[in-house]
Amino acid sequence: MTLLIKNALTYIDKTFQKSDVLIKDGRIHSLAVSILSESVDRVVDAQDKYFLIPGFVDVHTHLREPGFSYKETIKTGSMAGAKAGYTDLCTMPNLNPAPDNAEHLKAQTDIIDRDAVIHVLPFGTITKERKGVGEIIDFESIADQVAGFSDDGTGVQTEELMKQAMTKCAKLGKIISAHCEVNDLLKGGYIHDGVYARTHNHKGICSESEWAQIERDCCLAEETGCQYHVCHISTKESVDIIRKAKARGVKVTCETGPHYLTMCDEDLQEDGRFKMNPPLRAAQDKQALIEGVLDGTIDVIATDHAPHSAEEKSKGLEKSAMGVVGLETAFAVLNTKLVKTGIITLEKLVEMMSVRPREIFGIDGGEIKEGAVANLALLDVDKEWTVNPDNFVTMGRATPFEGWKLQGENLLTIYRGEIVYETV
Repeated sequence: MTLLIKNALTYIDKTFQKSDVLIKDGRIHSLAVSILSESVDRVVDAQDKYFLIPGFVDVHTHLREPGFSYKETIKTGSMAGAKAGYTDLCTMPNLNPAPDNAEHLKAQTDIIDRDAVIHVLPFGTITKERKGVGEIIDFESIADQVAGFSDDGTGVQTEELMKQAMTKCAKLGKIISAHCEVNDLLKGGYIHDGVYARTHNHKGICSESEWAQIERDCCLAEETGCQYHVCHISTKESVDIIRKAKARGVKVTCETGPHYLTMCDEDLQEDGRFKMNPPLRAAQDKQALIEGVLDGTIDVIATDHAPHSAEEKSKGLEKSAMGVVGLETAFAVLNTKLVKTGIITLEKLVEMMSVRPREIFGIDGGEIKEGAVANLALLDVDKEWTVNPDNFVTMGRATPFEGWKLQGENLLTIYRGEIVYETV
């Protein structure tokens, strides 16, 4: 199919420029101020007001298959991603079986090949059975099939084990994408050890449980030369440690999530839809994360989309499962709370959601130029809507943003030149 996007505000060379974009054979064929629509199968008019960007990339999402298809499937999760303007999802290894060898990984990739509507690239585990202790896996056996290696949901508990993993991955040129959490410091906590926990008699998770491992791992990355990516940072100390490590030349990058940039523990309610790991931290942590976005310490905004069943999320803050959904709200939340308020530009948001993730993880499609793969999204940045989980495509419904009035909607998702979602 040949597809022509007319009159789009197009992300070219890190700025938005008015351009027509002709797509042919899965790639961007040409860009110009005016392209004739003769012999084109489909024309979409962006009306001089919609923004055409490289498709969003989520480097931290949970699609739950194999093993937990009652929470989400690769089909429903990838469809939710397509609806939201994502063309690429990197899936975390909290699965059964965990992708810790070629056979277990194939159980996942077979479903991806069959059901995914956009690009889905899995992570392999760091340790066998994703335990965070014991033995590291045979990285080389699956290195060419994965985005990198992560034990997400579990921190690697010993320095020796992480050093072994980083040494191996440095030789392979693969990323360690670490969930940083010291088990001995958790002490039964389930929300942030802060204002809300103290005033509502909840057990708290201290910030050190996150930043202590980041500090350890930045030193190990410096020693081994491993490319080290930190998952879902949430504390001011984490930002400071990573900022200083980058200044020393350590090959470290990191991500945070929309909820950590827009909420804090004072926004908590007695509802499982506010429970995730790491938890919503203090107001000063949120501000430090925003500062980390502004100065480039934080490279990527990822969703940590983590669907659970309604029953699993119905047991309040203490007993509910950890995790909230995020694919279908991420852009609108960030556009509303950061772009529309003047904290960051739309260009900066596109960089963090579309461009930097591709650069870090080696995923194609970060530029709109002739010959590039046509993985694109068309955004209406002014469309107003209210978050209603009943309208989600994902099987998960638990979101802390329920009821929020937002601005920003994806109108069209193009994956390899084909329309996989549209409302125009």
